[in-house]
Amino acid sequence: MLVLAYIIGNKSGWFESAPAGKTEQAAGIQEKLPVSVVVLSPGGLSDVIVATGTVLADEQVDLSAEVSGRITSIRFTEGAAVSKGDLLATINDAELLAQIEKNSFTLKLAAEREARQRTLLEREAVSQEVYDKALTELNTVQAETGILNAQLMKTRIKAPFSGTIGLRQVSEGAYVMPGQRIATLTRTQPVKIEFSVPERFAASVKKGSLVQFSIEGNEKPFKAAVYAVEPRIDPQTRSLTVRALYSNLQNELNPGSFARVEFRLSHMDNAITVPAQAIVPELGGYKVFVYRSGLAEAIKVSVGIRTSDAVQVLDGLKAGDTVVTTGILQIRAGLPLMIDQLSQQKP
Repeated sequence: MLVLAYIIGNKSGWFESAPAGKTEQAAGIQEKLPVSVVVLSPGGLSDVIVATGTVLADEQVDLSAEVSGRITSIRFTEGAAVSKGDLLATINDAELLAQIEKNSFTLKLAAEREARQRTLLEREAVSQEVYDKALTELNTVQAETGILNAQLMKTRIKAPFSGTIGLRQVSEGAYVMPGQRIATLTRTQPVKIEFSVPERFAASVKKGSLVQFSIEGNEKPFKAAVYAVEPRIDPQTRSLTVRALYSNLQNELNPGSFARVEFRLSHMDNAITVPAQAIVPELGGYKVFVYRSGLAEAIKVSVGIRTSDAVQVLDGLKAGDTVVTTGILQIRAGLPLMIDQLSQQKP
């Protein structure tokens, strides 16, 4: 029966082998793995700290009354620019003005009395004690004049610096207490960018250093210069607070905005980097696969600076090497590869 089956199968072509050339070609196509590769070339690379920050006003103050009383006038427009010294609001000062007028008469009388007594003293018509009494009275009245004028100034709310006035919180006729906010005055040219850097980088942050930042909703990069550094490390966060200054001439930035700050620690001109996905972690270090003579070769590497999409290679690779970036999990050393996409890698 077996002989009969073999004869039938042989005539039907069941046991015929495929041509040798076709078999080898099919096996070759299956073994070659299509991959994407990059050819390495040196370029500039910066070690950058990315931190979160806040946009602060150059100057900002809540305008408030120093004395209690009724607001008799508001002399600013909400959202308008004001200059240093501008009168913004007044508090009822009728009683003070009356006291100042009374004091002016008293001052005039005291000055005249002192002048008469001085003349008489020069003629030796009065004693020194009498003149001193008149002089003391004059000085006392003058001191009272200074006190009344100081009290009057407390009823005048003026702009302490030039800036933009915010929304008012009171109306004319309202009774205010000391410290009650009337409005907020802000100067936004320039603005300050406040951020923190980890303690280990504290020595790299110096006055005059440049930082780059962006704000929420605006991807435009801005540049600012560090003008002040907190002299101590925050013991809670173990970080150093830094402030940089941006001119903000076009009023693009508003105080309170979130800022994404990039601070460059160092820069290298001839660094070798590979795409982050090409790095394969392994016990005791890292490796990459390179394309050489159609085959995959595993190379141990040491890594340095990491960016969002690339990793610096300190040793193991050189310019001109072709590094595999796709199919990493399927590759093993010696596996035939087929380049599907070729690109140039630069930092």
